[in-house]
Amino acid sequence: MHLLIPYAASHAKACVALLPGLKLPYLQKLSTCLAAQARDFGNEMSWSPPHERALAGAMGLPVTDGQLPWAALEASKRPELAHLQGAWAFVTLCHWRATTHEVTMRQIPMRDLSAAESDTLLAAMQPFFTQDSITLYPSEAGRWLAHGRVFDGLPSASPDRVLGRNLSPWMPTATQASTLIRLVSEMQMLLYTHPINDAREARGALTVNAIWFSGTGALPDSRPNPAPAHPVMTPTLREAALQDDWASWASAWHQIDATQVRQMLDAQTRGESVQLTLCGERHAQSWVSQTPTLKQKIRNIFGAPPIQGTLEQL
Repeated sequence: MHLLIPYAASHAKACVALLPGLKLPYLQKLSTCLAAQARDFGNEMSWSPPHERALAGAMGLPVTDGQLPWAALEASKRPELAHLQGAWAFVTLCHWRATTHEVTMRQIPMRDLSAAESDTLLAAMQPFFTQDSITLYPSEAGRWLAHGRVFDGLPSASPDRVLGRNLSPWMPTATQASTLIRLVSEMQMLLYTHPINDAREARGALTVNAIWFSGTGALPDSRPNPAPAHPVMTPTLREAALQDDWASWASAWHQIDATQVRQMLDAQTRGESVQLTLCGERHAQSWVSQTPTLKQKIRNIFGAPPIQGTLEQL
């Protein structure tokens, strides 16, 4: 069993203030029973957040910043698309907020967007993409698969990196990025006058005024067979953190500690093999079942450092 916890901590001031008072007794005990692995170091400006890097590594995918091939992986699971080789991307409908000083990502993915609205916008945009040898395929409402050579070797920022943030540092910068930046501008002009946005405004919903490319890249020629088991990834901390709702984040942590972490501790006590991965906005730290070293035994006798200190370092 591998439990992967995104947004176990954040460098946001409100989160840092909460950490010292966070009571996580089962996590504290579990961390003393497992062997810490080498930390995955990153920074808050990497294209790919730590939880996506950890997930890709656990699934046997190449871990290259900004080129975790999530779109290609999804396409490979679709019988009608699996034969298409090469690079893919996700195209996600979103809402940008522009001020005199910056442009920020207000909403991604779009809420309250119907499948019919998504399909209508795909049909309207496809001719523009076709001109640049990119083909769009439906994936889910508000997010499509895009297939084209332009995505090969193109780093892109995860939606988790850009939500609520100034977009300037996150725009694609690779050689071929000019094609995509032009497409973004063309789609903004198309969306500005599209009837779907008139209807969304009339019902009080945010308009769809932009697109975002992510999950770019191609699958490697060879992959582990059989594929590794996917980790169990908890969504609740991520959801609260991306909304800057740190009270709900702390409440979610207490719930995770009392349920999933406690279950892992019970499994470890029974002698089962477990792995825990905690991810912040910069780094990820994993622990695995392993016979404790002499250093660990001595540390446990005198008391392990508070787990909050580990969370602060993520």
